[in-house]
Amino acid sequence: MPFSHLADELKDLEAAGLRRHRRVLESPQGTRIVVDGRECLSFCSNDYLGLASHPALIGAAQSAVARYGVGAGASHLVSGHSALHHELETALAAFTGLPAALLFSAGYMANLGIITVLAGRDDEVFADKLNHASLNDAVLLSRAKFTRYPHLDLVVLEKRLAASRAKRKLVVTDAVFSMDGDMAPVPELLALCERHDALLVLDDAHGFGVLGTGGRGILEHFGITSERIVYMATLGKAAGVFGAFVAGPVQLTDYLVQRARSYIYTTATPPLLSAALSASLQLIEGEAWRRERLLELIAGLRQGLKLRRWRLMDSTTPIQPVIIGANQETLAVSEALRERGIWVPAIRPPTVPKGEARLRISLSAAHTVEDVAQLAGALNELESAV
Repeated sequence: MPFSHLADELKDLEAAGLRRHRRVLESPQGTRIVVDGRECLSFCSNDYLGLASHPALIGAAQSAVARYGVGAGASHLVSGHSALHHELETALAAFTGLPAALLFSAGYMANLGIITVLAGRDDEVFADKLNHASLNDAVLLSRAKFTRYPHLDLVVLEKRLAASRAKRKLVVTDAVFSMDGDMAPVPELLALCERHDALLVLDDAHGFGVLGTGGRGILEHFGITSERIVYMATLGKAAGVFGAFVAGPVQLTDYLVQRARSYIYTTATPPLLSAALSASLQLIEGEAWRRERLLELIAGLRQGLKLRRWRLMDSTTPIQPVIIGANQETLAVSEALRERGIWVPAIRPPTVPKGEARLRISLSAAHTVEDVAQLAGALNELESAV
């Protein structure tokens, strides 16, 4: 059999506690979901504001599908660029306060487009070691020199920027790191980029909608803007739908339309998604209580956990990781929570460093104080029982 060797590799992954398994969701996204036929309290989703099943988004999608149909039918540069896509791009630029925005089908594709267009063989890309896989893959595909620096270590980054003789330099980073929940020091990174004539690429997948008083993301959180910044955010997390966008100077978005292969050579997203996202932007901006609720829940979880062996990482975002360490123990704790009707995913290498397997707790504005107290109590009991 041509693939028989793969079965042996899958067994090895299983033995090491590294094999991934898919669960089947049988209900809409929410804090109470049905998975594999069983209802549970979910702390898995990146639906940070609780918008994925919001009636306003559903209604906007239903109206749009009646008028525009289901599929886009073609790429944006052929006949797939709907009026709804165009309206959403205009709204995203206005919402972020940046000159222009360009829709992509996914954050992975947006990062591939940005970096492969802006960097090439004579260039150098400086990346935080905990960056998302899409950023790393994009750098490899660009064929630029790939220089990684220790997580948040600006001293090392500056030394490497100063030593570079590349034609063009890019610093790329997650704005909120997806597995640790901490934030990049964007003002300091921007200062380094200005000092060493580099561009700053920010992946704000986990900050958009959550950070800033208006939910506009990491730039609003820090109160900064610059023509050196290339801003990317995804629309399937706090925004509750699907897709991604890149925002920045008009010249940047226009050039991406001409050169970004991950934009040019793919079918546009269904227009109905853009209608739902336009409704989502209104809720993100108009319902600040959702971000206020998140802050309350984050504080409640951190106060409620009384861990001794396991470690709650230092995070002020809805991503609250609990480091357990060993792969098999992390899997066992995740399964024990499921037996109690609580779903928290076990995250293991290579997604996180070896020896740092963890439970990745994701909080949503749709959770209640009682939900969070139930989770904290279960974790405290399980740690004591081990």
